[in-house]
Amino acid sequence: MNKGIERLQELFKQIHEISIEQRQLWVEDVVFTWQWWAGIGLAVIPWILWLLLRKKDSSLRLLTAGFFMMFISSWLDSLGIQLGFWLYKYEVIPFIPAFIPWDVSLIPVFTMFLLQIQPNISSFIKGVIFGLVTAFVAEPFFILVEIYKPLTWKHIYSFPIYFILYLIAHRICHGKSYNVLN
Repeated sequence: MNKGIERLQELFKQIHEISIEQRQLWVEDVVFTWQWWAGIGLAVIPWILWLLLRKKDSSLRLLTAGFFMMFISSWLDSLGIQLGFWLYKYEVIPFIPAFIPWDVSLIPVFTMFLLQIQPNISSFIKGVIFGLVTAFVAEPFFILVEIYKPLTWKHIYSFPIYFILYLIAHRICHGKSYNVLN
């Protein structure tokens, strides 16, 4: 057998063993802590608010943009963890290498609310607001409550990424296949 393939199999075995150990630590030290409960709340409450406050006739277009943000933020978050840029101390679900409340709830719901509120305001202004709030308010807050720990990452790196992602979500939401938001 190829030595490279053998080494890959060894690494996979090590990753599997570390995953088992990580899940055990999660059960012993994370689940049912106040940070874990906060994560559960942050994963559920924004969606409840969105269901109550959304523009019902625009649900599909908003969800399309929200799911785009969910997919991209989950992928980027996982990539950042794998590259050693940051880590999370209190994951809601131990099997997913990202912070579920942030990627699957807070980012997409905040995006959808910005998209529907004052739809005539410039997408660039809203993108700046989105980038500022997520990079310079939310990220420091999660550091303060010891959920998120940047290792080599700086908040300033996040701002342009969030700004660009918001502009793409805005473009998706206002695509020609939808009626104009009122």
